[in-house]
Amino acid sequence: MAAPGKPTKKEIKKQTPAKTSFTSPFASKWSPLPQEDMHFILKTLKDKLISMGLEKKEVKVFRPWRKKKGKKPDVAPQPVPQVSDSSKNGWTDVAARRQLAIGINEVTKALERNELRLLLVCKSVKPKHTTNHLIALSTTRGVPACQVPRLSQSVSEPLGLKSVLALGFRRCSSSDDGVFTDTVDAIKPRVPTLDMAWLQGAKPEEPVAMEEEEGGERRGQKRKLESESEEVSESPSCTLQPLQVKRIVANPAKKKKGKPKKKL
Repeated sequence: MAAPGKPTKKEIKKQTPAKTSFTSPFASKWSPLPQEDMHFILKTLKDKLISMGLEKKEVKVFRPWRKKKGKKPDVAPQPVPQVSDSSKNGWTDVAARRQLAIGINEVTKALERNELRLLLVCKSVKPKHTTNHLIALSTTRGVPACQVPRLSQSVSEPLGLKSVLALGFRRCSSSDDGVFTDTVDAIKPRVPTLDMAWLQGAKPEEPVAMEEEEGGERRGQKRKLESESEEVSESPSCTLQPLQVKRIVANPAKKKKGKPKKKL
């Protein structure tokens, strides 16, 4: 008999692993983009990419089918020389490609390193919460960002890609090296500002000066206010969402992956 405190084997099997977490109290949304600005941004990007000729090319090489091991060929086939030009594969302009961040993962890494100067996200991303983290990242880095409808449809074809869910423009050391400087300068005034109420008015904390006492202990030196009559700008009120517990169950349908059968 099992001990009263320990669960039985049946109870252990019934228990499904789940992760519990709190939902975010802040509601982050992309600012709406006017239709005129949307058409201007898409046209500017498409014209720039077509004029540059930036495209990813992939040359498919014909490979003959491998015959089964059991059957032996009657006549040994003659080896067909395969000539593959590696220069044709890849991006047409590597230097221009390095100034772009394409895709959600690449854009996220570039934002974390503070390497972007402009960010455009496609509105048709599904699920929508996959790009919500870019709102806070771009706001804290001071990078203008917006959600553009039909971005993937307009940009993916000139670039030779299947889809472009996010497109970022990297910072350049000098304006002469930047190929997309004129494009970024033209699009920036059209990008609406992101509304992040809990980040407005936030200032980085200044380090507190430390002094050593006679006994070897350190104490924080308080800074005196120069003028107490300075007006303090009131930050806008931020409405918080109700805090809820989110329970994530992995594989709720309990579908087991079948083992691949070995071919004889």
